[in-house]
Amino acid sequence: MRGAYPAGRFACMVAVLAIATGTAVGQGDFPSKPIRLIAPSPPAGVHDLIGRLWVDRVKPLLGAVVIENKPGAGTLIGVMEVVKAEPDGYTLLLGSTSSHIIMPVIATHATFDPLRDLATIAVISASATSIVVHPSLPTRSLAELIAYAKVNPDKLSYGSAGVGSMSQMTGEIFKQLAGGLAIVHVPYKGAGPSIADVISGHIPIATPNATGQVLDLHKSGKLRILAVNAPTRLRAAPDIATAIEQGVPGMTALFFCGLFAPAGTPRPIIDRLNRVTQLLLRDEDFRAKLMALGYEPVQDNGPTEADAFIRAEQKRWTPIVRASGASLQ
Repeated sequence: MRGAYPAGRFACMVAVLAIATGTAVGQGDFPSKPIRLIAPSPPAGVHDLIGRLWVDRVKPLLGAVVIENKPGAGTLIGVMEVVKAEPDGYTLLLGSTSSHIIMPVIATHATFDPLRDLATIAVISASATSIVVHPSLPTRSLAELIAYAKVNPDKLSYGSAGVGSMSQMTGEIFKQLAGGLAIVHVPYKGAGPSIADVISGHIPIATPNATGQVLDLHKSGKLRILAVNAPTRLRAAPDIATAIEQGVPGMTALFFCGLFAPAGTPRPIIDRLNRVTQLLLRDEDFRAKLMALGYEPVQDNGPTEADAFIRAEQKRWTPIVRASGASLQ
């Protein structure tokens, strides 16, 4: 069956899980009924894609797990369903930079604190954003783009996936760190339309996640990736320099996805879900499928480490998000 573990790997993982948790698979302890994973985006959205990959691979270890799409209000509909759920481990959230960093700042009606009202289980993956240009733009490096923008203020524009998206915040932090560039923001309804308009030449710049699709477009010459906004070069694209390497210190912009539960969920349940997730993140096939989606696996992070990472991201991005002027009524 497509996506199923080979028999040997399945047996090994189940055995390891039983040892790690001290519980034999099949006993009446957690989980004793289906687990719901809430993806706060439509089908085929990033939360949905990564959520379905996790659900597919975790079923042999946890039994029945179903994914439910709850899109709307910039992830807030799905988030609030989990916030209000019973803290028993049977309703989980596939959260992200959107739900935990951006939306709490720009949603004027938001009534939750992601780290107060949700328990962190693990960060699963992170995707670096990128800075891409139409091949006709006379810039082949980030330094050349910065120089070109400085002598052409307000004549360049960049496309993002929408108001309040991580790609918008990428554009805003880039303008700030590069010395206050005057580049106009053009929001789209999703990353796809912004990328299409760069390819067609309607806009010169975009700031999408460095997904497999974007890397393929770069390789084919349909657009040019000037930089990836990660601490180190991507394993999927080792030939593309980071923005930091090109003289823009601090230019990292990562879109993370992770697992969360309602606050108050018992720690043994949180720990078990984390251990299961860490087993998947050490599996080469699971890792390969994540990377094929354009997401780097984040291994060996327990709830404490994942929580600290999110707090650091909140501290870094909150002033940038506020300065962007983005808002969700």
